[in-house]
Amino acid sequence: MPLTHIRILYQDAALLIVEKPGLLLSVPGRAEDNRDCLITRLQENGYPEARIVHRLDWETSGLLVLARDPDSHRELSRQFHDRETAKTYVALCWGQLPQDSGRIELPLRYDPPTKPRHVVDHQQGRHALTFWQVTERHAEHCRVELTPITGRSHQLRVHMLAIGHPLLGDQLYAHAAALQAHSRLCLHASHLAITHPQRGERLEFHSPAPF
Repeated sequence: MPLTHIRILYQDAALLIVEKPGLLLSVPGRAEDNRDCLITRLQENGYPEARIVHRLDWETSGLLVLARDPDSHRELSRQFHDRETAKTYVALCWGQLPQDSGRIELPLRYDPPTKPRHVVDHQQGRHALTFWQVTERHAEHCRVELTPITGRSHQLRVHMLAIGHPLLGDQLYAHAAALQAHSRLCLHASHLAITHPQRGERLEFHSPAPF
């Protein structure tokens, strides 16, 4: 599998920073026909030691960090677990948000009857917190920056749906008008800040949204 459409923004002996395209898994799926993914392409094309530290949804594009040795993987994973990293996403959401910024704090859980969907559940859900800020307003949608403080699966998509503003092109959560408003899920990991696992310096990376 070629590295097609996977752009490597930065690399050294400890880590890789790459741009994952939309419609590509981060890791292999369970089915044999879901083996094609970002980590497999990297490992088969010059980076056999690469290890996933965090993931993006299949439809989501943007920045990912991968470790290149066990110690770096352990340290980068700890940073994500302890929320020492910083991540910002760009998204297009349906409708007009009532303010220019805000926060969404709603607990989430996986919903097996409607898999792979997740839902808000105030009894059994896990704590989830997202900050949002409008950067542009258009006739039927807003461009927003989303900052997840927690890292729950589908967090940004479900949080925006929960406040009445699903993401454009979201095949899982958008209503018909929002789904038809764009040909792809409009969610892109645009900013990532980590501490270098060996040198201890803060590194920041940016990737413009392709929508």
